[in-house]
Amino acid sequence: MDQAQIGELNWRLSAHPLTLLFFLGFRIGSLLMYLFGVLFIDDFILVFIITLLLLSADFYYLKNIAGRRLVGLRWWNEVNTATGDSHWVFESSDPNTRTINATDKRFFWLSMYATPALWIGLAILAIVRLNNVIWLSLVAIALVLTITNTMAFSRCDRFSQASNLANSAFSGGIVSNLAGGMIGRLFR
Repeated sequence: MDQAQIGELNWRLSAHPLTLLFFLGFRIGSLLMYLFGVLFIDDFILVFIITLLLLSADFYYLKNIAGRRLVGLRWWNEVNTATGDSHWVFESSDPNTRTINATDKRFFWLSMYATPALWIGLAILAIVRLNNVIWLSLVAIALVLTITNTMAFSRCDRFSQASNLANSAFSGGIVSNLAGGMIGRLFR
């Protein structure tokens, strides 16, 4: 039998299997609850509440716990109370002190982009089946929550890559050579 390769979609290779289990559990659970509600359960209120609770747990857990443990990223939004302006703050772990497990990273990013795509498909299905338009409200909430997390973590990842490049430029000597040359010219 083949040995499992690092980076495969195999939960046994995860550095944080419990975190990965809860992360995927909330995401898959909300999708399944919605699907079972549409197909088999007649009580819209019950399905709405349980799905909304799962979506909220997914949003919170992903934003504050899973993102940090699985890929070393975290984000939040700060509002300046004096001006009312808001800005997003991105945080990433130092790549020199922490290595990210390739399996965790693949599960994370695959789920980040697949989940909104599935909710968009369910939105289209709710629109096509006109008798289920009320279910569209739940899909809209799911889309807002999942797309917000996806956009924020994508920006956070881009920000961390850019800051890592800047840090490597500072530590690699490019900037110090350039600054040293400029300072040397000033004193000549």
